[in-house]
Amino acid sequence: MTDYSTYRPLGTTGVRVSPLTLGAMMFGAWGNPDHDESIRIIHRALDAGINVIDTADVYARGESEEIVGKALKGRRDDVVLATKFHGAMHDDDPNQGGNSRRWIVREVEASLRRLQTDHIDLYQVHRPRPEIDVDETLGALTDLVRQGKIRYVGTSTFLPSQLVEAQWVAERRQRERPVTEQPPYSILAREVERDVLPLAQKHGIGILPWSPLAGGWLSGRYRRGEEAPTSSRMKRQPARHDPSLPENAAKLDAVHRLTDLADQAGLSLIHLALAFVLEHPAVSSAIIGPRTLEQLESQLGVEKVTLSADVLDAIDEIVPPGTTLNEADRGWAPPALVESRLRRGGAR
Repeated sequence: MTDYSTYRPLGTTGVRVSPLTLGAMMFGAWGNPDHDESIRIIHRALDAGINVIDTADVYARGESEEIVGKALKGRRDDVVLATKFHGAMHDDDPNQGGNSRRWIVREVEASLRRLQTDHIDLYQVHRPRPEIDVDETLGALTDLVRQGKIRYVGTSTFLPSQLVEAQWVAERRQRERPVTEQPPYSILAREVERDVLPLAQKHGIGILPWSPLAGGWLSGRYRRGEEAPTSSRMKRQPARHDPSLPENAAKLDAVHRLTDLADQAGLSLIHLALAFVLEHPAVSSAIIGPRTLEQLESQLGVEKVTLSADVLDAIDEIVPPGTTLNEADRGWAPPALVESRLRRGGAR
């Protein structure tokens, strides 16, 4: 039986959500191509009391949304359904992606069709686009709320200044304001504790952290004295996962110390990591992204875990508050830091 007393407020919306959100990125070609197995994972999560599912159009370019849509037949009303837009949905057409009104009003229809629903509970801007006026984006999303196609607006991986700008524009121009933010947050990536999380508390923004297991680093796969396992993630994202890089070597050392701490506390490293993220008062629900039923089972039950002050203090000693060990784990960098022409007075 679901323990509804563990549900948390989603910002100031009045919606209550389970401590864990089922992330659907791994359903489809990006992770588990077996639709039937993915549907079984979704059903198991719902049966375990998870009432939020988060996906995105760009996950396997629509396949994830299609799987979620099939899984929710007959159960749609029990779920806070979240999806995102922004990612490129076509290799050659630059207008099939981004945060423009033209794309949003087109792509929401595609997501609704794939999800087999008449509305999306939480429609989120997957990443910022600084060159696009945020009023362009919020104006389109406001129209979708008024049309009944979406219920709430959210963001993902926004900088603190971008979060504040969105709130200011919404108030000044009578737009729907973003009520949630999805930041990267884990024991190994704590930078958002400096300003994003306090800012969210101040403005009543619900926080749905992604990658609370740090992309698998906190899954228990890395054991002291054992060679670091290889994975497809290392090939796709070497900056985050190649253990030979100094930043990731620091992560590996922290993981070994955290594993020892979890053992001493009588917890799995997974539960230690998830419980840590859920401990922050700004957090509404942590997004997990299982690829298999076994992975899901290993993460369930964390709502019963309470970390003592001693354990939390020990975590702070291993990775100090506000510290992100590898900048690649921030999830997004301002274009001016990536493109030299934007910080050197014009094109060269």
